Amino acid sequence: MIAQIYVDDIVFGGMSDMMVKHFVNQMQTEFEMSMVRELTYFLGLQIKQMEDSIFLSQRKYSKNIVKKFGMDNASHKRTPAPTHLKLSKDESGTCVDQSLYRSVIGSLLYLTASRPNVAFAVGVCARYQA
Repeated sequence: MIAQIYVDDIVFGGMSDMMVKHFVNQMQTEFEMSMVRELTYFLGLQIKQMEDSIFLSQRKYSKNIVKKFGMDNASHKRTPAPTHLKLSKDESGTCVDQSLYRSVIGSLLYLTASRPNVAFAVGVCARYQA
């Protein structure tokens, strides 16, 4: 049995129907609670429940990030960044909006929950937020 509480929402599930029903009964005796339906989207995670497994995805969240930061027409890469390159300050470059940069990094850090392949590149970029 797994239960996650976020503000006033409780997401729960388990392998045993009896255990889940017991949990629901116990929660309803303690709190005012209503059952909504099977979970499909929660905090940027898409959830697909199958007979023997659960599939988590952040595809919709990823697409929203791309759209939010105006990168709809950007080209994509198979590997986010090579691991051997060193970043350095571009003295002659244009200034970057620090607030926007931090917003992009924050959004991408949340994305690494389901996309570990971008974790390295996001981590490197996060070092340059100041």
